[in-house]
Amino acid sequence: MIVSCDAPFIVRFFGQQKPHPITPLIIMNSDPLSFRRGGAGLPIYMNSKGGEVKIFCLYLCNLQNTRIRVSKHHFMKRILILITPLILIMLAFRPVKSHTITGTITDDKGSPIPSASITMKGTTQSTTSDAKGVYHITVAKSSGTLVFSALGYVAVQENINGRSIISVTMKTNSSVAQEVVVTGYGKKVKTMEAYGRGIAGGQIMPSPSTGYYSGDVDEEGLSREGYDNINENKFLKVKDNPLSTFSIDVDAASYSNVRRFLNQGQLPPAGAVRIEEMVNYFHYTYPQPTGKDPFSINTEISDAPWNKDHKLVLIGLQGEKISTDNLPASNLVFLIDVSGSMSGPLRLPLVKSSLKMLVDQLRQQDKVTIVVYAGAAGLVLSPTNGSDKTKIKDAIDNLEAGGSTAGGAGIKLAYKTAKENFVKGGNNRVILCTDGDFNVGVSSNDELVRMVEDERKSGVFLTVLGYGMGNYQDSKMQQLADKGNGNHAYIDGISEAKKVLVNEFGGTLFTIAKDVKLQVEFNPAKVQGYRLIGYENRMLAKEDFNDDKKDAGELGSGHTVTALYEVIPVGVNSDFLKGVDSLKYQKNIVPLSKSSQSDEILTVKFRYKEPDGDVSKLIEHPVLDKQIAIAKTSDNFRFAASVAQFGMLLRNSEFKSTSSFDNVLSLARKAKGSDEEGYRSEFVRLVESAQMLAKGKPEPKNSEEVKTLSVSKK
Repeated sequence: MIVSCDAPFIVRFFGQQKPHPITPLIIMNSDPLSFRRGGAGLPIYMNSKGGEVKIFCLYLCNLQNTRIRVSKHHFMKRILILITPLILIMLAFRPVKSHTITGTITDDKGSPIPSASITMKGTTQSTTSDAKGVYHITVAKSSGTLVFSALGYVAVQENINGRSIISVTMKTNSSVAQEVVVTGYGKKVKTMEAYGRGIAGGQIMPSPSTGYYSGDVDEEGLSREGYDNINENKFLKVKDNPLSTFSIDVDAASYSNVRRFLNQGQLPPAGAVRIEEMVNYFHYTYPQPTGKDPFSINTEISDAPWNKDHKLVLIGLQGEKISTDNLPASNLVFLIDVSGSMSGPLRLPLVKSSLKMLVDQLRQQDKVTIVVYAGAAGLVLSPTNGSDKTKIKDAIDNLEAGGSTAGGAGIKLAYKTAKENFVKGGNNRVILCTDGDFNVGVSSNDELVRMVEDERKSGVFLTVLGYGMGNYQDSKMQQLADKGNGNHAYIDGISEAKKVLVNEFGGTLFTIAKDVKLQVEFNPAKVQGYRLIGYENRMLAKEDFNDDKKDAGELGSGHTVTALYEVIPVGVNSDFLKGVDSLKYQKNIVPLSKSSQSDEILTVKFRYKEPDGDVSKLIEHPVLDKQIAIAKTSDNFRFAASVAQFGMLLRNSEFKSTSSFDNVLSLARKAKGSDEEGYRSEFVRLVESAQMLAKGKPEPKNSEEVKTLSVSKK
């Protein structure tokens, strides 16, 4: 054992008058002992008697017999003082023994359950499963209990018992499903007890006066979610309407919102189902562009899966994927709703988690400003470098919800801040995080839309991230994103936040082409009628195609856009095509014969502008009538067709023909492809859930019944 003392150790040599300090003193337990002074080692021969130690010190030049009086109490006290801090430091930095557990969460059919909550019982340690149902959690010890919960499923508890792999199967909560009555047809939905994550369901019904749906549960149990009424595109005759013109739409909010309803054990209201957004939620493997234009154009034709007499035409755009290192510098303004309506676990807390993931993607050349609004708007973080992530995250963490909602004032301040810090040639964007429930100041849809239309002229784009449920104002969010040269996503959980803000970071925040319009001209020798599936709120007049002042959709880095046309070939008798009386003053037009025309079935024309441009560019893409059997089509075609068919079933579309959930599942299961993120597998699970929910639903006998059922209680 080695004992040391850094302070002077006073010893008295017997036979001398003065004490001699010796520093440092080290005594080694050996024979002979070693006595060190000033770094010089001297042999010591020792014997002890009482409180004295008799030593024989061999100095460098002579041998001297000397006695040293040592206080044992004083000596041990100094030893304890010295070693106590050392022991405390060793205890503080000792390795903490943690335990990591992983596994997969599936339902009783073997399908993965995404966004399930995994919590260590009795602690705040928790995580969620990804799109494939896989989770990872690190806990303090290898004992205890994990609690697994998910909306629509019975919670499961598992003892850890030292295991590192724990996979569970969760059963559907049948008691919740029994409380559901169809919402998409205007039926009343019984109020459901909160479960899973403490979310309360409620009535969702269309208002006959506004065509809006509501969804939140107020004091009387009535719902306040807002959805626009969608009038489906109808079949048009080619001889009367040879041109079909629309703006692209890369939004995907509808799909995640529909998923939220289904995960709660409810069928979604018809107004929440925008088929084009459901189709465009998924990534399709179109080739990257090779020419000077920022996107590639892809087409495919086969039979319509739900109508054997019709054809289905797919038009797909693939935006150029730009490496993050090559993306322009960003000037981002986080505009965060901190009003009282944003309290709750899936509102402001989810906003915070989402934005912190986005902060992790930022670079040194990027900068972030944070503006918040409740009863008034204010600046909580001045422009901060993207590399100062701790400062940005601290500002986000300090936010709390409370007060009314002055959304208009917040939007004004956010745009003002973005313009003051404008980066020429960069990505200047306001990111609005809200439930859309504005109630102070400028709050009506018309006023807000006019404000955003005016502000977009500055070159600042708008991304709208929707949160919450019950009072979620979907229609308002759609219009703001549309008129603000931006996009709209609905964040129903942390997995969706990761998809939008991490996996699709470039596509969500970086525009590579703006005001992108499509115009399709059909060959009357091949096609007698057509219908664009979805895009109802993106339709344009044929004259708008060449009008560069007309606003249209934006395409982000790496984004794909898919559009589907259902086509009625020449010679097919169809009840979908309605005729009119012969015109008195118009010349009769003789139909073109097949032999007089080429093999082109249609021509697709595109117009787009550079992100900072004002003049559009034109691309034309003829499509030959080369139809193949649906079984031989690409995974892209079959999966997009299955999603479109699912949307028609949820909307109870008058054009669904022979559509069925079984047909949807058959197409989707065979077209999942690599499905690395698990989104297509999740889609299959959602279709199965919707099929189960739809089995017992009564369809309305007529439109009058819908109106009667949709009258809300005052």
